Amino acid sequence: MVLDMTIIHKVTIHYRQANKTISLDVPDGENILQYFESSDIKLPYLCRNGCCTVCAVRILSGKLDQSDGIGLSRNMQKKGYGLLCIAKAIDSVELETQDEDEVYQIQFGKYLGDIKNEPGNPFDI
Repeated sequence: MVLDMTIIHKVTIHYRQANKTISLDVPDGENILQYFESSDIKLPYLCRNGCCTVCAVRILSGKLDQSDGIGLSRNMQKKGYGLLCIAKAIDSVELETQDEDEVYQIQFGKYLGDIKNEPGNPFDI
């Protein structure tokens, strides 16, 4: 008799944009976005490399392994943000999707707020 010793973590995502909450049992170390997609559950993403913030989540409880991403500063990670596309399950976790602009503003707004810009195509300059 062989026992399955796979560690499983309950991953709950409050998908704000779709106004629904979804939970799955995800094996330890599995990519969360890919695991949800394999169950035909669509979640926000774009780059799949941890570079943009389309798939940003707020970590309400638990921990993620997001060591593969560069799209969030260490400070943002310390504040409880993560990126679904590179996040791996290492703990039972409760997440809430965020708006890309919201996360971008929190991370870069203080640096870009004083930049004067004009509407139009930047390639026309």
